[in-house]
Amino acid sequence: MKCCPSCHALLSGDNVCAACGYHADTLDGLELFAPEAVYAGTGFDPRLYRELATLEDGNFWFRARNRLIVDVMRRHCPRIRSYLELGCGTGHVLRAIATAFPAARLSGSELFIEGLAFTRQRLPDAHLMQMDATGIPFMDEYDAIGAFDVIEHIKDDERVLAEIHRALKPGGHVILTVPQHPWLWSHQDEMARHERRYRVGEPERKLRAAGFKLVYSTSFVTILLPLLILSRRLMRPTADDPLHEMRIGRITNAVLGALLKFEFLLLRCGLRPRVGGSRLLVATKEA
Repeated sequence: MKCCPSCHALLSGDNVCAACGYHADTLDGLELFAPEAVYAGTGFDPRLYRELATLEDGNFWFRARNRLIVDVMRRHCPRIRSYLELGCGTGHVLRAIATAFPAARLSGSELFIEGLAFTRQRLPDAHLMQMDATGIPFMDEYDAIGAFDVIEHIKDDERVLAEIHRALKPGGHVILTVPQHPWLWSHQDEMARHERRYRVGEPERKLRAAGFKLVYSTSFVTILLPLLILSRRLMRPTADDPLHEMRIGRITNAVLGALLKFEFLLLRCGLRPRVGGSRLLVATKEA
């Protein structure tokens, strides 16, 4: 069910709320549920999407994260019929999920419409929306919702989790990835506009507080943690360029990718490391 992101009353077919007067705008065929972000800007340079769309397909980290996300979704929510990704960016993850779950009805949302232009090219049949994750205009709508390296950018992450809980059907799943360990905080986090890196156990506590039952949780990018520590400690601050770490040589990219493939096999065998550059979590809204 589609509901008002402001007061949570049901929206009419033309996205008007009879209770509070809210209505969603449209632009180039996209529903705009947070138009103030479109017109006012938020401190992120949307021009980066073009280069990001080029880099992420071949980058070892994006490929490893996609592999892990798809694997845990196949294991923990294999029969999803409807899926929403928050902060889908250029559609890199959403495209992988479309391949893994070809029968699912896919939706993607992004605060910045510039990113949705690339998602539309990659997934012309997906339902795409501009929205703020702190105001999801749905109730009991989706079998699964994903947010991959998204909620660390949002000051009120607990509100986002509550919104996800409301938008999921009973028995639905949320899948999250977040950066972890505050002691890894560096200039790179500041350039990426992070609000936080999560402490061990923090995202699990916040999921439970939002009403979820935890299903799966693990660190990843563990095998590369020594290199990550060195890079964060030794790297000199550069210009405000959040894509700096992604521009690496072909050989380095291949070696790091091979190491993360080996780590993936360890995770598939049941390894659950407590430390690592990122954390992956799956939780369910109990029926």
